[in-house]
Amino acid sequence: MNNQIARNDTFIEKLVMNKWFWVVSTLFFFSYPIIRSMNRELPAELPVYAKLPDYNFTDENGNPFGSNELKGKVYIANFHFTSCPTICPKLMEKMQQIQKRVKGVGQAISLVSFTVDPERDTPSVLFKKARDLHANPYVWKFLTSDKTSLEKLLIDGFKVPMGEREATEVDLYDISHTQKLVLVDGQGQIRGYYSTDRVNIDKLMIDVGLLINRAHMKYKTDKES
Repeated sequence: MNNQIARNDTFIEKLVMNKWFWVVSTLFFFSYPIIRSMNRELPAELPVYAKLPDYNFTDENGNPFGSNELKGKVYIANFHFTSCPTICPKLMEKMQQIQKRVKGVGQAISLVSFTVDPERDTPSVLFKKARDLHANPYVWKFLTSDKTSLEKLLIDGFKVPMGEREATEVDLYDISHTQKLVLVDGQGQIRGYYSTDRVNIDKLMIDVGLLINRAHMKYKTDKES
């Protein structure tokens, strides 16, 4: 006599054996990330602080370079002079670090260093400085112009100071200028000012990514329409 008692399947076992359970589970597994991304709130647009005027300066190679060549590109601007005895060396080191961090986006971004000492920072002097900093000539440009044009762009356009050349206590010269980095979008609009500490540079990198991605999405939408 067979005394084996038949065991009833549990609810979980019945559920797992039901093909519709797997159909529904598979659909949910693949659709949930899409639904979540569709409902995710996009970051707010960066503020627009000012619109830069058109400008045409001279780069480290002695070629014309300005707003026309930067049209459609996101770029980070900074201000320096090659004989600076105080803040510039550290500032340019930060620009070197930024150059490394934006390497993955190719030529979607530019770095632009404006001299505040145009009398001494000729294109040949800027060329040497660019090489010393291992600047990628396709990404990082060094610009100069006459003093009047530079003052107008920096003070009226970028809204940053540009002082006069003054002697220091150790027989050197200094020119007061901002240490801030300025983020400019592809339409020549200023979208942010950043200090050079780690937190602010990380924020700058995030904002660069937002501008590039939004520009790419707009280009794709315009192309499809």
